[in-house]
Amino acid sequence: MENCIFHYHHHTLLTLPSISHKPHFRFFTRPDLGGGGGGVRVASSSSCLLFHRRRPFIRASAGASPCEFSSLNSPLEPRSMVGKFLIGVLQNHPQMFHLAVGEELKLLAEDRDAAHARMVLGSASDEALLHRRIALVKENQCQIAVEDVIYLLIFYKFSEIRVPMVPKLSSCLYNGRLEILPSKDWELESIHSLEVLDMIREHITTVTGLRAKSSVTECWATTHVRQFLLARVYVASILYGYFLKSVSLRYHLERNLSLANHDLHLGHKTSLMCSYGFKDAIFGHLSNMSSLGQGLIRPEEELEDLKCYVMSFHPGSLQRCARLRSKEAVNLVGSYSCALFNNEESGSVENDDVILTSFSSLKRLVLEAVAFGSFLWEIEDYIDNVYNLKDD
Repeated sequence: MENCIFHYHHHTLLTLPSISHKPHFRFFTRPDLGGGGGGVRVASSSSCLLFHRRRPFIRASAGASPCEFSSLNSPLEPRSMVGKFLIGVLQNHPQMFHLAVGEELKLLAEDRDAAHARMVLGSASDEALLHRRIALVKENQCQIAVEDVIYLLIFYKFSEIRVPMVPKLSSCLYNGRLEILPSKDWELESIHSLEVLDMIREHITTVTGLRAKSSVTECWATTHVRQFLLARVYVASILYGYFLKSVSLRYHLERNLSLANHDLHLGHKTSLMCSYGFKDAIFGHLSNMSSLGQGLIRPEEELEDLKCYVMSFHPGSLQRCARLRSKEAVNLVGSYSCALFNNEESGSVENDDVILTSFSSLKRLVLEAVAFGSFLWEIEDYIDNVYNLKDD
């Protein structure tokens, strides 16, 4: 076994199927979460999928597919039928992936809302308890499916920057040593602005001890670390990436508002924010913006760099930015970290094993976790516009 771990050259890039072979489609329909009739039509000549009340499994052969979703490059396997269906689209027809995601989210929202409506209508009947139970089961099924959708969208965004996600760490260990190659530092850093990247580098120094401009020798120096501490660092870095995405958007929004008019009062600025559709963009819900206190939106000349801006936050505002907004996101971070650190059965990342690894591998894990959190914020915001996520 050479330097390590997982083989990027087998399954890295997400590209379109080869156009040198005519695709052949085979369809396997399955009942959706709530049943119902219907079917599916596919017009391969126009590459158009038309989804109806039954969701299909699609098997397409158009040459070798470079997008392989497996335990080799993804520690978490989708649990729902929706997730498994979207894996098929992602592997075999990736150019239709976002269309399929949008349709599935609409169907999930319809399924959940229909079950809830039946529960309300039957609340006074003898079957009220049954309808309530059905609605609860449906809501749970839809929640699991949406968590799968969020995860697959994150997986897709990593593939867009040509970064395979780290597989289960148990597959990366050789004689108690963990190495992750190639590092992909440049690709993982490229998704952030310079001001955000400076804060990420400080975070890496804080949690790993590796300086921002370390030499090659320093990067490849080794250290011992307990696996449960590594898991905690990974989860904390996901939350930090999520926080940075939220706070950087707020920072730039505040600067833009200040540039628009230095003399606007807080109430006027709140109205302007809502009128531009930013009501749900910063904390998920800004209906209680006035409760954040005076002085959050300051004149443009008082705004310094992003780091100083964060340091000046009121504790309540800081907590809002750092908190995952939805129950689905909370569940996903928990299940993903357990899968990555190989404790899915216990539902815990408390593994006390000591492993040997390089500082370069630690940096790779932290950069991936920060990117995961940043992508999670974007995807959570997108999905919430189609399927109302549960507030955490």
